Amino acid sequence: MSIPQTQKVVLIDGNSDTFEVVKYADSPVPKISSSDILVKNLYAGVNFIEAYFRKGYYPAQFPYTLGREASAEVVQVGDEVTNYKVGDKVIYTQAGSFAQYSKIDSKSPLMSKLPDNVTNEQLKLYGSMLIQTTTAYTFAEETYNVQPNDYCLVWAAAGGVGQVLVQILHARGAKVIALASSDDKLQLSKELGADYVINYKTEDVVAKVKEFTNGEGVRVSFDSVGAATWQTSIDSLAVGGHFISYGNSSGKVDPISIYSLTPKCLTLSRPTRDPYMRLPGKYDYYFGKILGDLDTGVLKLPQPQEYKLGDYVEVAKLLESGKTTGKFVLNCQDI
Repeated sequence: MSIPQTQKVVLIDGNSDTFEVVKYADSPVPKISSSDILVKNLYAGVNFIEAYFRKGYYPAQFPYTLGREASAEVVQVGDEVTNYKVGDKVIYTQAGSFAQYSKIDSKSPLMSKLPDNVTNEQLKLYGSMLIQTTTAYTFAEETYNVQPNDYCLVWAAAGGVGQVLVQILHARGAKVIALASSDDKLQLSKELGADYVINYKTEDVVAKVKEFTNGEGVRVSFDSVGAATWQTSIDSLAVGGHFISYGNSSGKVDPISIYSLTPKCLTLSRPTRDPYMRLPGKYDYYFGKILGDLDTGVLKLPQPQEYKLGDYVEVAKLLESGKTTGKFVLNCQDI
């Protein structure tokens, strides 16, 4: 196929709490080296992390193309590439997926080839699920290896990572306490397997946790909210509990004194999925586990809502409103 010289991308050219720095712009199609492949992105998942780059929580060199995951079709391969061919369908995680084309090292440990008979609906789902599912799976096994009957606190349980956590923690035999901000989100959490639910906008979270755990507290808190909730997470933990802080939806957590962990012998992690996934064999292990759980019904994921690539700002506003429960995907060829 003919490869164009330019493409459409979604990028930021600075930092802002609002959206004026987001641009739908023309950009050169990447040139590949002998060990690279060029893929035509099909569906790219939208995640909250894009907001962290826009707001300056995470560093970026401008202009910075957003997006971190996609399903795609290989359209060009370097001379030394033997493991991919033109026409292969793949899924991958890499910065810059909000683009019509992406260059990827053919030896990337964060990319998988899909079966030849993969359907368009599967491409849409797979392109939107990798970041959230692998985040949940690695945190529940690598960061804190959840055991049967562990009491686990899941913040934003109706969000993307939260929904996955509720389901896989339930499958591991844990006691799941789901936190959300509305009755419909709490009902969804129950349907996904939560044993207890708390509306963190209207109820005393610590008091309810103590009630549900016979005064002991939880073994682990999965906290994606950040500034507004970290102290509540600390207060909800049992002696020897583990605080996993992995998101900033309410803002960045202020520096925490290590001595604040001493009274209950607590441990604290600030993990991200990529280092786990780059370990030998981990990407294939977790991708296989996720597909297996989808096949058996342990994990249920709704089809994402589809938007055009140029509609990213509209999608981001919906996502950052805190009122959504599903996943969004950008059709990178529908411009």
